Amino acid sequence: MTPSEHSLEDLEIDLLLEGVFRRYGQDFRGWQREAVRQRLHGLMRADGLRTVSALQERVLHDAGASERLLRALATRPVGLFDDPGYYRALRNMLVPWLRSAPVPRIWVAECVAAEEVCGLSILLAEEGLQERTQIYATAANEVLLEEASAGGFDAERFAEYEANYRDSGGKASLERYCGWRDGKRVFGSALLEHVTWAQYSLASDASFNEFQLIACRGAIGEFGVTLRHRALQLFYDSMPLLGILSVDKADGLTTAPFVSRYKALAPEQGLFQRVA
Repeated sequence: MTPSEHSLEDLEIDLLLEGVFRRYGQDFRGWQREAVRQRLHGLMRADGLRTVSALQERVLHDAGASERLLRALATRPVGLFDDPGYYRALRNMLVPWLRSAPVPRIWVAECVAAEEVCGLSILLAEEGLQERTQIYATAANEVLLEEASAGGFDAERFAEYEANYRDSGGKASLERYCGWRDGKRVFGSALLEHVTWAQYSLASDASFNEFQLIACRGAIGEFGVTLRHRALQLFYDSMPLLGILSVDKADGLTTAPFVSRYKALAPEQGLFQRVA
């Protein structure tokens, strides 16, 4: 692609994202441009389209095409206990902190899969904290949020999930927390009893509570500078002193003003604590 063609495509992407925001209320305008471009190109190849403008025409007039686009932009790879070292570190640092809180609350931001919530629920259950801890799972994409709230997962990944669970410090058997529904693998309903699901946009919505842990793993790394700064400020405003923030490594936290507000608990795992 020549510089001229690249510049023209940037304009097309601007127009597409503006159209998606105005028509469907989903705001990807602040996401990293190259991450968006790659996902759009994948859709274009699948649909046999040559330009982003052609994709825009289809998305704005075809409900099926718009759903595929919104799903492609919002979805990211997620697995249960997908980073066992992270969950071991989280278990060690989070549990004493939650036990000291009168009403522990956790916010899982941009939650697009049941695994993101159920991993935390299993950890809390095994530490005797599930009954008194409320989890808030939010995402801008209502369809993905509804699917996540159903608690389903790919049965073919169970062996992988079982191994991850053991490596993360699991204290029982993963089978204890899973079941079947209509021939499909699902997480047990008990894991979702203390979860509130809500549509929420990090690009436009305000702080709605105070949380001992805020987790936004995966999504924040795809935000552009402005949106990332807004999200980090929102998280800062939504946690008490000593609150724990879980992100992708040090995304945005090593620059002002956040560098003086947090200390690294496990920087290689993306765990930071508010100190100011």
